[in-house]
Amino acid sequence: MTVLPKLSPENTVSQDVKLYLDSLAKSQYSGDIEISYASRMAVATDNSIYQKIPQAVLHPKRLDDLTIIASLAANKPEISFSARGGGTGTNGQSLTPGIVVDTSRHMKQILEINTEERWVRVQSGVVKDALNDFLRPYGFFFSPDLSTSNRATVGGMISTDASGQGSLVYGKTSDHLLSVTVVLAGGEVVRTEPLPVAHAQKNAKENSVSGKIYKQVLASCVDKRQAIIEKFPRLNRFLTGYDLEHAYDDKSQTIDLGRLVAGAEGSLGFIAEAKLNITPIPKHTALVNVKYDNFESALRHAPSMIAANATSVETVDSKVLNLARSDIIWHSVSDLIQNVPDKTMDGLNMVEYNSENEVEITAKIAALSERLDQEIASQETGVIGYQVTYDKAEIKKIYAMRKKAVGLLGKTKGNKKPLAFAEDTAVPPENLADFIMEFRALLDEHGLQYGMFGHVDAGVLHVRPALDLSDPEQEKLLKTISDQVVELVAKYGGLMWGEHGKGYRSEYAPAFFGKSLYDEICKIKAAFDPLNQMNPGKICTPYGSDAELVKVTDPKRASFDREIPIAFKETFSSAMSCNGNGLCFNYDTSSPMCPSSKVTSDRRHSPKGRAGLIREWLFQLQRAGFKTGDLHFKSFKPSLFGKARKDDDFSHEVFDAMNGCLACKSCSNQCPINVDVPDFRAKFLAIYYAKYKRPIKDFFVANVERLAPVMAKAPAFFNFFLSAKPTKWVLDRWIGYVDAPLVSSPSIHKRIKSLNCDYSYLALEQLSDEQKRDYVLIVQDPFTSFYDAELVEKSIKFLQAIGKHPVLLPFSPNGKPQHVKGFLHAFEKTATLTSDFLNTVARLNIPMLGVDTSLVLCYRDEYTKILDKSRISFTVHTLTEYLSKQSFSLSLKSDVCYKLLAHCTEKTALPKSEEQWAKIFAASGLSLESVSVGCCGMAGTYGHESEHLDNSKKIYNLSWQQQLAQVAKTQVLVTGYSCRSQVKRLEGFRPKHPIEVLADLSTD
Repeated sequence: MTVLPKLSPENTVSQDVKLYLDSLAKSQYSGDIEISYASRMAVATDNSIYQKIPQAVLHPKRLDDLTIIASLAANKPEISFSARGGGTGTNGQSLTPGIVVDTSRHMKQILEINTEERWVRVQSGVVKDALNDFLRPYGFFFSPDLSTSNRATVGGMISTDASGQGSLVYGKTSDHLLSVTVVLAGGEVVRTEPLPVAHAQKNAKENSVSGKIYKQVLASCVDKRQAIIEKFPRLNRFLTGYDLEHAYDDKSQTIDLGRLVAGAEGSLGFIAEAKLNITPIPKHTALVNVKYDNFESALRHAPSMIAANATSVETVDSKVLNLARSDIIWHSVSDLIQNVPDKTMDGLNMVEYNSENEVEITAKIAALSERLDQEIASQETGVIGYQVTYDKAEIKKIYAMRKKAVGLLGKTKGNKKPLAFAEDTAVPPENLADFIMEFRALLDEHGLQYGMFGHVDAGVLHVRPALDLSDPEQEKLLKTISDQVVELVAKYGGLMWGEHGKGYRSEYAPAFFGKSLYDEICKIKAAFDPLNQMNPGKICTPYGSDAELVKVTDPKRASFDREIPIAFKETFSSAMSCNGNGLCFNYDTSSPMCPSSKVTSDRRHSPKGRAGLIREWLFQLQRAGFKTGDLHFKSFKPSLFGKARKDDDFSHEVFDAMNGCLACKSCSNQCPINVDVPDFRAKFLAIYYAKYKRPIKDFFVANVERLAPVMAKAPAFFNFFLSAKPTKWVLDRWIGYVDAPLVSSPSIHKRIKSLNCDYSYLALEQLSDEQKRDYVLIVQDPFTSFYDAELVEKSIKFLQAIGKHPVLLPFSPNGKPQHVKGFLHAFEKTATLTSDFLNTVARLNIPMLGVDTSLVLCYRDEYTKILDKSRISFTVHTLTEYLSKQSFSLSLKSDVCYKLLAHCTEKTALPKSEEQWAKIFAASGLSLESVSVGCCGMAGTYGHESEHLDNSKKIYNLSWQQQLAQVAKTQVLVTGYSCRSQVKRLEGFRPKHPIEVLADLSTD
């Protein structure tokens, strides 16, 4: 069976680019050069609907690298670039058919801070939240806020002149830009700062690129001042890019090129460094969540909140609220945004107040509360309730929900998905409600669903109509709606782009600027970039050139997706559903989201990157003639004697990305769209290895559930064998497996002989329902039963201590290792047999629980995907789920304040588990605190595989190593088997599971 042919010619790198890259490689350039198709595909999309495959991807490490990149392309118009940061643009701003220059991998240093003068200097690849984490101990923050702050870079924020919540008070990025270091086309470096006009006039006489720039800026921004003032609307978000008005300050008589660069979407040069103004963190903050009977009421009520001097007013409609309620994020805010009894909450305004004075903010909230109480009583404004919180941690949770809501819109069911293309319109706030009502009427006429949220204080609302762009008629409708929205915003004194830049909407720029002023920005573009090498086609073209702007109708992801057969899409639906929001790029090392992406800084190794590669792989599969009927991955049988990996097959590039995945499944719950990489990874591996030879270690891992019970019968012998140096050498060199765990000695059955729980579950059929209430069945898993039997023993002891009668069920393989490695045919057989067994046991009507959560979750997830749901009538509970529902009160004594480090799969799939453990400990008289950590780097067998050993240790060092260094060994509690194994390997001690502490203290 042919999996994939060689790459098609249209996807190869041009000869001109090859020659350029060859000269770059021979230069003093120190960054990365990537030309693999997978690397290019990983940056072919952003958070927009568009797709454009670049010729290459460059990852510079320093300012000099950027100057070399630009200078080597001087006088080579065939070479073009687009700068890229977090890839969060919603309009394709960084997409290019040329060369992508990505500063996010290496250029992320914070270079200097001056708290007295209130500024910080950073490289362009620094992530916004990372910058604020650095500034927080100093009492400052970088105030422009945006929903993508955990992955958006400073360079990207400058390039789009980003803003968001609180912009009425804090302004846009450009308002905090003190200077910016820009590398121009040709390699000249310009460091901008406000210059007196006389100084700028002096510079304009110089025979240099910067001299030509100053000359043109004086002519465009000073001489055309009156026309500029008359043309642009008086809005907080009136312009992003080529800010002709603010490049010249007529009060201070200064010229600031930084105001032109901000929002220019990289079309004027590469941003290397920036000096930013920083803002003191407010000492006192309050958030009032005002609830409404409908969305229109929220919109019409917002201006009165603004008039009440709020720092910001954010709004969401019922669709976004309901999506948030269905996501794991809601559990963190449900107490803060409670439903109003006997009322339906279909709108929400989040009104924030900040102050340096506690008395002042308390007085403002008291006045607002009194007024809202009156409005609730009168029922005239649609206000049905409100909640106030002063707790900054709680406020942070609410905003986290609001930020995630952006991505959640893509989670809607069906082929029609809410899309960003006309979603950042800006009108005067007093016109917003009427504008939105007419906007809604426009969408209703087309029969479209939509979601709305945004910054009502600035007159910016994000409206995302739901379209299926795989339907050519729906794609045409997108252009129609875009044209209509342009006309609508003009009617209400606004503009099409109030926040997210122009990108592929640049075709509307000439009409917005007007012929006269559009010519001026084209002249500025020509002064900065005469050969049109910097992100060509965006915003404007060089004056006098015949270059064209990009268009709304340009190729989109859906243009390629529509060629993929429906059967392919359905089989790999998790990959197809990725909308590019990029939450998986979250820089936070304590977040469990995608550890492989964090440790490699490689977009290919992110859920978004992997999903994109699968999409392209499917696209090429159908073009290669791969039939729909061939996609029966469950019947593919892997072989040790398959074809060696030698030929040029794009499948290998996809495999490399999939092979780096830890299968931790954090993405499946952390991603707003629930992109499940382990799911489509397993399917890919099943197909891939139907052609190519599997490594021996895969068979070793897939059969661990057969091997472990055999080894448990003679643990001393097998442990001696596994510990021998020759065995370790063979395992490492020939099989690719290191630090193989030893089986438990004594075995589980020897340990529990005296506990009276190892008798036949069949005997329980004779018990009455009343007698059964105190019984619980322990479902064995291969890791705790055979490698960590002490934990199973302690679990049984604690259950007995609280008056239960645990019974250990016979071991039946779970199949998780088979699924992880893509042995789907074998996994289906295992799942069928174990389901049949557990279905039989479930008829006893006695609770079943598993000790290792990740294995329990396999029954709920992977089983339901590979088996017909009618075949699964059993439920296996986790320890926390079961114990949190039991009524018991123990007076256990310990002076230790225990620290819980939870398994990443557990806390993302079951977000209440850490809280449940804390309550279980509290009910036992003990203290337990959760520690925020990401992945430990073990993830099943990933950390035991030789090829992943280095990354496994690096992932551990991201968060686990640092947290464990701060606490005593006796305090550390770890829920995951793999996590305990990793700590034991790298720290030299095995931390206890929470239930072991409970068992030890209850039996003392």
